[in-house]
Amino acid sequence: MNPLLSQILDLGGTFIFAISGATTAAKRQMDLFGIMVLAFAAGNAGGITRDLLIGAVPPAAVSHWVYLAVSVLAGLIAFRWNPLVTKFDHPVQWLDAVGLGFFAVAGTEKALAYGLGPVPAALLGMLTGIGGGMLRDVLSKEIPAVLHSDLYALAALACAVIVSGGHVLQVSPVVSAALGMAVCFFLRFMAIRYGWHLPAARERE
Repeated sequence: MNPLLSQILDLGGTFIFAISGATTAAKRQMDLFGIMVLAFAAGNAGGITRDLLIGAVPPAAVSHWVYLAVSVLAGLIAFRWNPLVTKFDHPVQWLDAVGLGFFAVAGTEKALAYGLGPVPAALLGMLTGIGGGMLRDVLSKEIPAVLHSDLYALAALACAVIVSGGHVLQVSPVVSAALGMAVCFFLRFMAIRYGWHLPAARERE
């Protein structure tokens, strides 16, 4: 994939997850600084973890000012227009549904570009997608969504596997990225709207 397109997807995921983090902070009635912290954490935790694991140091989120700028912009938008955002049903979940696909594609492509095989690249793509949401939920004292029984990590992994598989089969990166993001969003849509989920553990009677 074109490096510029991959970075655009990475920044798109950063922006979307930063808004989800800022929205969560606003719902928790945090002040402006707390909103900015949660926006940056949600938008960049997955990418920072990925970059550290593949040896892309310093991570892009701290070496390129644009990631901080995108996070701050998202935080300001959520702070200013939070009542409008929260009018929608499950705004954070819907933002995650879009951001997961962006990050899973960008994370997988970057891992492949650094020479990782298709399997570890797909796993790092999934990690890029779920990392920010996990840290956001922990900082806001919620059980991370990835630990719930709905299709969260699985959606990110499905997207990453499609991108990684497309690389192996020499399919156009744009085609595999579009297909992967579509599958990711479909799984999240079905989980949010219709309650699709993986089997959950039952208490012993």
